[in-house]
Amino acid sequence: MNNPLPARINSGFRESLCRMQAAGRVRTYRQSVDPEYEIAGIMKKLDGGPALLFPQVRGYSMPVLGNLISSRENCEAAFATDYIGLRQLMGRAFGNPIAPRLVADAPVHEVVRTSGFDLTRDLPVLRHTEGDSGRFITAGIVIVQDPETGVYNASYHRLQLLGPHRTAIKLDFGRHLRLAYERAQQRGQPLPITVCIGTDLAVHYTAATMGAQMPEMADELAIAGGLRGEPIEVVRAKTQPMIYPAHTEIALEGVLLPSQTVREGPFGEFVGYLSPQGDAPIFEVSAFCHRTHPIYHAVNGVGRETIMLRKYVMEASLMKSLQAAVPIVHDVEMTAGGLHRFHAVIQVKKTNAQQEGFQRNAILAAFATLKDLDLVIAVDEDIDIRDPNDVEYALAMRMEASRDLFIVPGARTHEYVRVSDNGIRAKVGIDATVPLEEKARFARAPFRTVPVAWDAFADETGHTPAWLLGR
Repeated sequence: MNNPLPARINSGFRESLCRMQAAGRVRTYRQSVDPEYEIAGIMKKLDGGPALLFPQVRGYSMPVLGNLISSRENCEAAFATDYIGLRQLMGRAFGNPIAPRLVADAPVHEVVRTSGFDLTRDLPVLRHTEGDSGRFITAGIVIVQDPETGVYNASYHRLQLLGPHRTAIKLDFGRHLRLAYERAQQRGQPLPITVCIGTDLAVHYTAATMGAQMPEMADELAIAGGLRGEPIEVVRAKTQPMIYPAHTEIALEGVLLPSQTVREGPFGEFVGYLSPQGDAPIFEVSAFCHRTHPIYHAVNGVGRETIMLRKYVMEASLMKSLQAAVPIVHDVEMTAGGLHRFHAVIQVKKTNAQQEGFQRNAILAAFATLKDLDLVIAVDEDIDIRDPNDVEYALAMRMEASRDLFIVPGARTHEYVRVSDNGIRAKVGIDATVPLEEKARFARAPFRTVPVAWDAFADETGHTPAWLLGR
């Protein structure tokens, strides 16, 4: 595709969904379906394919949307660009934040209820796996204004339903929302937040950003504006002193209580395991706001949408850091097998002898940029880093383990990695590049580029053979 990057892109939830539908990346499930296990099971079975719309949810009038951005094809269709354009959009977001624009009226306030609502009855919240401890809101983006810095933060957090107007909320260590919560706790004050379900995709992506590219003082609503190329429209909350995206399907306004916790979990998480039960703060909802006919967005914790969401923002973050530190870096790929989070392949191009060794500097810089990276492979520019077979070829033909494999012991990773010691494990770097003076010896046999008349393969009936359809 490789379309030129537009100056502005309307990344609204419904606008993006319309682009996906036009590209054939939305499928509608016409039968009645149960939010208890069944929807999540269908989403898992069809994971990595088109987005799934369930208009007939048993016991609820609100449709459920799943697998929204669970594949590269869905992501590209949502933004009408290719993966290069997506990465450029992420890079633009980091480099050119645009402050949000306050509006008086908003689609999310078409219906506002401050009493008489029941989240267990009004929202088709899914029960995902048989090991889960309850029903979880999984696609909620939490908007908070830090009580000390005043900076707005957007981030994903799962919420377990507790009752009509209360949920538990999982706060991971080292996250900005947890820091804001602890600051409010020290003051003995509740922390106002809004949970946005089904909002601007620019906010979805910036909420997934972590590491060096999203420091504490970065305003994620402004970063989302940078991705769009224009301000995100925001509206004042009805019951809390804050703002949040105006074009949101469903918004839950409320506070995190400073001194009450409940047991939360287990829940099936992106690493494929059930996360353990633990103490979690309580979110008390003060207003239930939504569009007249809202769409409820759900994400499977153990699903590709969870990991695809972070792929492009993490690659953009990694590219920016590596190219600033190591100019021979040409491209990076966060691999699917590593959940687009734990493994990376770095493509480098060495042009003179003085650049030898920089490929290893790049590996170390990658570990420093993204703490969750545990395996990084460096390859030459003739290796297709998006083809796992080609990367494995580089390992087979260009890596000598006694010389090219090195270990960084006792480093920090994600605490969900079970082979780690509470998030401490060794990291592995592999140099699968060849020395510049030996490039000719390692060159692969060249083939001449020739045009192919694909219709020449048609059978006697004129039909294209099945084996050609996926070329």
